[in-house]
Amino acid sequence: MLRHADPTRDGAACAAIYRPYVEDAGTSFEELAPDADAMTARIVVFAADHPWLVAELDGGVAGFAYATHHRARAAYRWAADVSIYIDSFAQRRGVGRRLYEALFELLRRQGLLTACAGITLPNDASVGLHEALGFKPIGTYRSIGFKAGAWRDVGWWQLQLAEPGPGAPPDPLGPQWLDQPA
Repeated sequence: MLRHADPTRDGAACAAIYRPYVEDAGTSFEELAPDADAMTARIVVFAADHPWLVAELDGGVAGFAYATHHRARAAYRWAADVSIYIDSFAQRRGVGRRLYEALFELLRRQGLLTACAGITLPNDASVGLHEALGFKPIGTYRSIGFKAGAWRDVGWWQLQLAEPGPGAPPDPLGPQWLDQPA
């Protein structure tokens, strides 16, 4: 089952799923895993203008996917960065694909045109998922972060959610997005 995240209900589960990506791998560039309260706060902030979804499997939260602003400048408002994290028990069971497909549909309905994903390399599973869903590689930041005892590259992938027209489409985020400080 897929649903929108409920901050108070899902903060602890999302934090538990995310923790190994921070503590046990170079996947996340965070050095300290957020606790349940911090993850709850992130859900509240991010879900204010972009979707945050959770997947339930076997009675618990099996993974989550969300979108955030791509960059602070107003001209970027039709693009979003997307992230996905799946609990180890649910990997290779189609949870990631279902979460991302639902997230992308919500982003399209919102009027977003482009999804961007940064993937710490190497990460064959994540690259495979993103490319299977239509993402195209667009570049790599070489040795951009030091994590888990080594310098890490981050590859960037892009998915065109909808084709841009000749002019600006309706604003997907509302007027509060305009003229934000960088």
